Amino acid sequence: MKKQTVLTRKKRGPPATGKGTLVGVRLQPDLLGALDEWVLHQPEPLTRPEAVRSLLEDALALPGHKPETRARAKEMAGEQLDRMEDKSASPEERATRKQRLIEGPAPLREIRKAKT
Repeated sequence: MKKQTVLTRKKRGPPATGKGTLVGVRLQPDLLGALDEWVLHQPEPLTRPEAVRSLLEDALALPGHKPETRARAKEMAGEQLDRMEDKSASPEERATRKQRLIEGPAPLREIRKAKT
């Protein structure tokens, strides 16, 4: 009897990244443009799905999330606020406003404290 040869077919597409629920999202052009602009300013290139995951992780501050990522997000927010600040306000007033915006409203601060 002849010996059978088994050929394994290559799977199409990139290798699986893990198990998770696929979430399809439609983005309007302005939001997609903002996402692409954010990706351009990252230290290493990201795909759109990686960018969305990264932004979600930062926004939700998931338990076990890297502290350096939170620090980087705070730094980036501060840089953006510096670009938007009111130049006519005193330096002390600008610093106070920036700190209030970065910390967020009281209910949000309470939620953050409860998660830690």
